[in-house]
Amino acid sequence: MEKVIAILAAGIGSRYGGLKQMDPIGPSKEFIIDYTVFDAIRAGFNKVLFIIRHDIEEPFKATIGRRVAQHIETAYAFQEISDLPGSIPFNPERTKPWGTVQALLSCDGMIKTPYAILNADDFYGRKSYEILSQQLDTLSADSPIGCMVGFQLDRTLSKYGSVTRGICQSDDNNRLKTIVETPGIQHEGHDVFYEDANGKTTLLNHDALASMNMWGFSPALFDVFKQEFLAFLQKHAGELKSELVIPTTTNDLIKKGKAEIKILSTPSEWFGVTYPDDKADAMQKIKDLIKAGEYPDNLWA
Repeated sequence: MEKVIAILAAGIGSRYGGLKQMDPIGPSKEFIIDYTVFDAIRAGFNKVLFIIRHDIEEPFKATIGRRVAQHIETAYAFQEISDLPGSIPFNPERTKPWGTVQALLSCDGMIKTPYAILNADDFYGRKSYEILSQQLDTLSADSPIGCMVGFQLDRTLSKYGSVTRGICQSDDNNRLKTIVETPGIQHEGHDVFYEDANGKTTLLNHDALASMNMWGFSPALFDVFKQEFLAFLQKHAGELKSELVIPTTTNDLIKKGKAEIKILSTPSEWFGVTYPDDKADAMQKIKDLIKAGEYPDNLWA
């Protein structure tokens, strides 16, 4: 059976200052995406679907695409500003894509079985892929259901600036009740908190569950995501920066009773490169994992 991992690699990386998904981080010039695909293959995925933009297609395929394709079936979907459902007009001055829901919908028609979708520039850890892969095996392709891998909040922060995280709450059956995209999260000493637009700070629990955009979905959810995206465009198509993201939309679908999402916990450590200074820390963590025997010095040798 086909088991697809879709990787969100169309982002611009404004805070990072460049294309994070194509910045080497491993000792043999591996990108974080290389480790993602390597772990996905070990967890039983047999096809990778890269979601990119046409303007980065050539360099992307010449680097990561060419070497990954030697190890796993590889396909591409494209997220473009003008690729919208229906005939809704949009602001011609817009240069920013419409968010991760639009990226997800670029895969509609290309995936027929329950699949994973996640960020290109996040390191989720080997065990996370195994847990997600096993859960996908239990999902029905015909029901609006899915799952999300959650990480402990204080293990998802950056030393170099604030971050946005989806703060989650679950019910007694480990089903997602709410997920709230919370910007401005940072830490100082032992405190983890966020600061709102008015400068008010609110403390958060260190062990709160955070979404890092690591999802598993049934293809039956494409239709309901499309409905939400159309409703979003009817209100915001004239704007330059508004976007619709998977966590917020999933939260709305749960509230409306249109989706059921199971929360999966992982012992793996997450890390990423939100800011340029995060890169050195991420490179050291990769070295430590190689030393511990988790990965070879050269992934694709």
